[in-house]
Amino acid sequence: MKYEVATVEEYISQVPEERQEVLQKLRKLINENLPEGFEEGINYNMIGYYVPHSKYPEGYHCDSKLPLPFMNLASQKNSINLYHSGIYAHEELYDWFVAEYPKYSKRKLDMGKSCIRFKKLDDIPYELVAELCTKITVDEWISMYESVVKKK
Repeated sequence: MKYEVATVEEYISQVPEERQEVLQKLRKLINENLPEGFEEGINYNMIGYYVPHSKYPEGYHCDSKLPLPFMNLASQKNSINLYHSGIYAHEELYDWFVAEYPKYSKRKLDMGKSCIRFKKLDDIPYELVAELCTKITVDEWISMYESVVKKK
């Protein structure tokens, strides 16, 4: 689902009511656990967490006008999705997350390259998401991005 909004608050207010509380909880958890230096805003019509131009002036290689994306949170048709670029770029982090997931959720992991889909809103592994948020600093993400993602 695509939401044309300017702020995170507007985004959350436009999603179905039963998802608003979940998005608020995930947003709070991400903001409390993401290392300093990432900024929150609307990025790609989703809630985004990114490296601002003040820290990484080059911006995103696909469109340098955009800040360097790191994580996004979105309400889609059948799920709430968490997009985490570090999982895509860092194989060890991906492996860690896949191994840890069953310890926090009874549901099968529904995951793409960087997308984690939560279809059952009553079984989101909040503690695991919080820990995932702590795993990569801004400087580590920039280095990883320049050595892995940007080269592709």
